Amino acid sequence: MDLKAVILDVDGTLIDSNDAHAQAWVDVGMEFGYDITFDRVRSLIGMGGDHVLPELTGLEEESEQGKRILDRRGKIFRSQYLPALAPFPYVRELLERIRGDGYRMVVATSASEDDLHALLEQAGVADLLDDATSSGDAENSKPAPDIIEAALARTGFSAEEAVMIGDTPYDVKAAHRAGVQTIALRCGGWDDSKLEGALQIFDAPAELYLRYSDSVLGEVGQRLYWPALPT
Repeated sequence: MDLKAVILDVDGTLIDSNDAHAQAWVDVGMEFGYDITFDRVRSLIGMGGDHVLPELTGLEEESEQGKRILDRRGKIFRSQYLPALAPFPYVRELLERIRGDGYRMVVATSASEDDLHALLEQAGVADLLDDATSSGDAENSKPAPDIIEAALARTGFSAEEAVMIGDTPYDVKAAHRAGVQTIALRCGGWDDSKLEGALQIFDAPAELYLRYSDSVLGEVGQRLYWPALPT
């Protein structure tokens, strides 16, 4: 593989936020009179609100009530849950290694732009990224390929020259539909059977960092960019 770009998911990949997003949906459901259980919504995290909202409420995101629910959900998440979230261990070290190998790094997330900026700051990695795309940059969110294609365009490289790092089945499906291979992480809450189709699967950013030379990133990075490392 002649990789030159890495497309990154954020929630559940760089920062441990999937449960918090699910709980924010439960909370907003209670406020608006919808019976949304944690288990039901947790399996949907990773898709954008344009998919999650109708699944949980029957409302479309363009409806007035749908807009109010999505706006309120975002405010609940950012005010009540985001401040307590932490990046996964070794996230910054991993991104520094990827950046040091010369890869271009662009975020592709179904999160809103407001959520995205807050998440990247909370994860402490905003300064390491070359660019970012959010829900506003795509007509359809994951598992549609739109956001991956938007991020790919920001990298300036072809699908064959990029790999995505994500944590949900929706990341794997969206990347596949865009022609991009995926490195999947289990830390988002899905097992290998749900992440089928990924090129490689690791437990979390820490394992990918510590086993970097075993990944396609390390294989390409050491060959193209890095001098011989001391043994």
